[in-house]
Amino acid sequence: MGTNATGGIAGRWLAAVIVSLGLLLCCAASAQTVPGETLKVSVLTFGPGEVYWERFGHNAIVIRDAASGNAVSYNYGMFDFDDEDFFVNFLRGRMSYQIATDDPDEEIAYYISQGRSVVEQELRLTPAQARSLQTYLDTNLRPENRHYRYDYFTSNCSTRLRDALDNALDGALHRQLVSPSRGFTYRLLADALTTPDPLLMAVIDVGLGPYADQRLSFWKDSFVPMQLMAHLADVQVTDAAGTGLPLVSNQRVLANSRLIEPPVLPADLRWPFLGIGTAFAAVLLILSTKRHNRMARVSLAMLTTLFSVIAGLTGVVMLGLWAFTDHQSAWRNENLLVFSPLCLVLLPTWWRSAFANAATTRFARGIATGIAGLAVVALFSKVFSTFVQANVAWILLMLPAHLALAHGLLALDQGSRLRPLRATA
Repeated sequence: MGTNATGGIAGRWLAAVIVSLGLLLCCAASAQTVPGETLKVSVLTFGPGEVYWERFGHNAIVIRDAASGNAVSYNYGMFDFDDEDFFVNFLRGRMSYQIATDDPDEEIAYYISQGRSVVEQELRLTPAQARSLQTYLDTNLRPENRHYRYDYFTSNCSTRLRDALDNALDGALHRQLVSPSRGFTYRLLADALTTPDPLLMAVIDVGLGPYADQRLSFWKDSFVPMQLMAHLADVQVTDAAGTGLPLVSNQRVLANSRLIEPPVLPADLRWPFLGIGTAFAAVLLILSTKRHNRMARVSLAMLTTLFSVIAGLTGVVMLGLWAFTDHQSAWRNENLLVFSPLCLVLLPTWWRSAFANAATTRFARGIATGIAGLAVVALFSKVFSTFVQANVAWILLMLPAHLALAHGLLALDQGSRLRPLRATA
């Protein structure tokens, strides 16, 4: 009977120990599965590349799970030239991009192999924030959500990444970035990033309207991945005790430290463009005074034709972007005052001017005078605050030639009425 009592007590102690161990194991398991606790979040920023669509750089969010060892890179910059009507939609401003995932190590290795700069910023997120971010990104990955309407300035890989982080931080990113500004504009940053390719920079600059000249906050200039990277380094978050801490806990340059340098703004082209425009106008005026010489007439006809074709077709494209596309940044382009489609109307006049007996018409003189008048209006419009487009350089380039051509037609008309031309070889 004593043995049975002892055995009963031992059994109860053993059961209690087993139950206690079970509870401890359950608690430990529960502690290990706190959502987001094993997640580490970082932002990868890749510097500009050589191809024109790589000039603005790229970025991605990386989420690493310490428990499973899995690592996923999320980026919003995916597009496919083989998509149906890709180029038609590109011209119409209705481009469709999508989010996709990749292995971060392979992605980093690829960009390094392309000679691109790579910086990784580890973020100080709470487990709940990390889990919220992961859920947000995985929701975006669903087939019904992965595509989005792309815009160069307001909806690209960097702004989508910024918005994802801001959502996880309950708006803290927006609150800290919406007011500060360095005075950058969409135009300044676009020109700065395309400076290595002058032709591309010229095409973008001449095609941007006044929308591109608004003063940008840090929030808006984060459309450039390198700008967002710089701003993230200054963002503060608070811990459980309410102490302010940097959002970026660690920043590592994985390749080419030039990425962390500030953007180099383009040179002021107003005086160089004025010099070029004045020199070209002087050549036109000199040739027009030597129309008795066949070589001078032919040279003048060729130069005026080339000038009018370039100016007129540029104006037609700008007018088409405004009237028929969703490229908001190209609407209401004030460069239409100096790149006038009306230049094309004068082409027959310039062709005829190669002949010794060429004469002008009242219609042609009126068109040329009107074009020159619009260019003068473009210059003097800059004194009014409503004309905000930063296009003085283009005005100074084109205005002298328009004035010279108008003067040349008026002189041609006056000369043809006073005396016949004598052609010489």
